[in-house]
Amino acid sequence: MASSSSALLSSLLVLFSILLFGFTEARDILVGGNANAWKIPSNESASLSLWAAATRFRIGDSLVWKYDPKKDSVLQVTKEAYTACNTSNPIAAYKDGNTKVELDRSGPFYFISGTEDNCQKGEKMTVVVLSPRHHGSGSSAPAPAPAVAQEGPALAPTSGVHGLRSGFSLVLLGSLVGMMLL
Repeated sequence: MASSSSALLSSLLVLFSILLFGFTEARDILVGGNANAWKIPSNESASLSLWAAATRFRIGDSLVWKYDPKKDSVLQVTKEAYTACNTSNPIAAYKDGNTKVELDRSGPFYFISGTEDNCQKGEKMTVVVLSPRHHGSGSSAPAPAPAVAQEGPALAPTSGVHGLRSGFSLVLLGSLVGMMLL
């Protein structure tokens, strides 16, 4: 009986570790969820900022853009340049058609089309990266959705993996404590 309890305890510890740490790996996130998303939106509800407001980004995640490099580019810019669609002095410029940008800090990131006229027509996106306390605490409460000024209403936050991870963690921890008391 002791050996089966020991094996079960070991299995539960491994499962607990996977649940606790396995969901926090960095992800490559395709902008807009598909390869043709980096374009002038057909209407306000097709805004990439609305998509970004409904998506949880963590430090270490990477955004991936797919676009025709002969027709467009991606610029990372300041908030002021984002608001004005100013393409003259970007933080970084990407023109390869298969752009990957790592989100290396918490807070907002601003991206606009390198074609100034496209930005004026809505081809731009604000991404807000959660702070470490929001994605590493195991709290089941979702972080508030980032407000998106001038891009329409922010969407309600999604529960995400963190609530699931917290629930599993509590069940496993309770099981472990119960086994140790036997």
